[in-house]
Amino acid sequence: MGNLSKWIPAAIGGALLIVLLILVINRKHDETLPQNIEIQEEPRELLYGIDIGSYNLDEATLESGQTLGEILDRYGISPVTVDQLAKSADSIFPLRNLRAGHKYTTFQAVDSTAKLDYFVYEISTTEYLVIDFTQPTPSMHLAEKEVTVQRMQKTATITSSLWNSMIDNDMSPALAAELSDIYAWSIDFFGLQKDDQFTVIYDQLYVDTVCVDVGTIWGASFQHGGKTYYAIPFMQNGKLQYWDEKGNSLRKNLLKAPLKFSRISSRFSASRLHPVLRIRRPHYGVDYAAPSGTPVVAVGDGVVIFKGWSGGGGNTLKIKHNSGSLVSGYLHLRGFAKGIKQGARVQQGQLIGYVGTTGLSTGPHLDFRLWQNGRPIDPLKVPTEPAEPIQAANRTAFEGIRDRIMAELNGPIADSLRVTSLDELSTSTKADSTRTSRP
Repeated sequence: MGNLSKWIPAAIGGALLIVLLILVINRKHDETLPQNIEIQEEPRELLYGIDIGSYNLDEATLESGQTLGEILDRYGISPVTVDQLAKSADSIFPLRNLRAGHKYTTFQAVDSTAKLDYFVYEISTTEYLVIDFTQPTPSMHLAEKEVTVQRMQKTATITSSLWNSMIDNDMSPALAAELSDIYAWSIDFFGLQKDDQFTVIYDQLYVDTVCVDVGTIWGASFQHGGKTYYAIPFMQNGKLQYWDEKGNSLRKNLLKAPLKFSRISSRFSASRLHPVLRIRRPHYGVDYAAPSGTPVVAVGDGVVIFKGWSGGGGNTLKIKHNSGSLVSGYLHLRGFAKGIKQGARVQQGQLIGYVGTTGLSTGPHLDFRLWQNGRPIDPLKVPTEPAEPIQAANRTAFEGIRDRIMAELNGPIADSLRVTSLDELSTSTKADSTRTSRP
């Protein structure tokens, strides 16, 4: 027992020494670790920039007649607060502009209070409004979803219409509108023929994995009626326009048609059986059958010389164009666009009215007419002159862009040769130098 009593203090002392040594070694090891070690945080899942891990979410769609006050009342937000929000919102996004069918999301605290911290309303596919209730005084701000861009090149053959060809080949319908705008002065989209073909290079815009829109059109070729129509983008005088391969502007002094995506139901004729009167009489116009309310645009720059009721023509608008000798007429309109009045100046492509069935009409359509020096002429046979071509000072830069885009339209090329920036489409020497320095 005596020997044991002697060894106990020694054993305890030894154990303490070992612990001390371990602490010293660990401390030295810690001191040798880099001081800039990055500590990985647990990833957060964000929606509209808000950490959803802290909230319960409710998603819904604004119903017809529903107000913001009705929605917020469910979450205990008082009418006084809603009124304050409405007054402060005008400079950001007037709350009276909330529209039925748009999505909204509420963020409620996970704890027992279930307090509403955020209300988010989607204005469009990319833009949204955030109302923040986390502070004593609620605030709001606009934000945009992250948009990713994917370059696309598609080729399709017309089977029935441009629209159907887009759908059949997994292209955005918005692309049909873009192409019809670019070629509006060159191609009669109501006269497309089976087996016409087109190739287009464009940017497709995505939010998450959903295609939301079409971006820049980087080039196109359209084979129609045995002829190939090229569309080459280039900036002249600070404006992005489209040109053919010779440098002629695709923009003409008159559009081919004053509306989109309809069909011709009746043509210019000196003797047509009137669908209402059932007698033969001249029809000095082209009838475009289209749903009531379809937008109608001016085919050229000019001045409104008549707006009003014109007997069998119903609501009618007439525009005198800049040449002075040419007048266009738009008959059977349901109504006129805001700001359109006699004496008003209008620009080519500007909204002027809406398809209707007023006057002597059997159904919604636009009766479009042209007069040259007071004499009716067939709108489908009017020759049009192009706008100003590529200027001599810009010719070399344009040709460099043209060659690269046409090469891509006609087959695969190296990524380095692709035109991917609007800056390259300007008249700077950069466009020309890239042409000569690249293989």
